[in-house]
Amino acid sequence: VQLQASGGGLVQPGGSLRLSCTASGLTFSRWTVGWFRQGPGKEREFVAVITGDGGPTSYVDYENSVRGRFTITRDNIKDTVYLQMNSLKPEDTAVYYCAARKWVGGRRRMDYEYWGQGTQVTVSS
Repeated sequence: VQLQASGGGLVQPGGSLRLSCTASGLTFSRWTVGWFRQGPGKEREFVAVITGDGGPTSYVDYENSVRGRFTITRDNIKDTVYLQMNSLKPEDTAVYYCAARKWVGGRRRMDYEYWGQGTQVTVSS
């Protein structure tokens, strides 16, 4: 099983980025995918999670500080989960990781079985 996170970069405050997480080696549609981030000197924290086919009945959850600014979606045909990040703030600066687990939802690192490498997001003027 491999997860690959991409799409990070340098963006000004108020800007947007879209991260992608692609998966191989598993039946992607059956797996929950979460995004986590780890800022400088901080613990890795939950950002967002999605379970389901990406349609209106999918389960999604967000960490409070990103709710309303970030949107998690998935395309099970492309085996990819996206994290659209708008209105970015300097405090969103972190390495962003995607992870996969078999069960619905999941906010804890220990809930996840597989992890991708991170992608750096830097929000700075």
